[in-house]
Amino acid sequence: MKELLTHIVKSLVDNPDNCEIKEVAGEKATILEIKVSESDRGKIIGKEGRIIRSIRTIMSSASAKLNKRATVEIVE
Repeated sequence: MKELLTHIVKSLVDNPDNCEIKEVAGEKATILEIKVSESDRGKIIGKEGRIIRSIRTIMSSASAKLNKRATVEIVE
């Protein structure tokens, strides 16, 4: 899960070296936290939140295949 999200986020941003993905595992759900530089934050969110919504859809589909739940959050 983390590898998939890392690949997607690093493909979108200008500074892939400043990209950090943190995985917090719980009993029923996994929270994936994205931390990017301030100039790249808009590229992850997209116009009206379309890109982050698409990323969340992809991650929830991938986690459903593994019978788990995943939540994607952007950390400032």
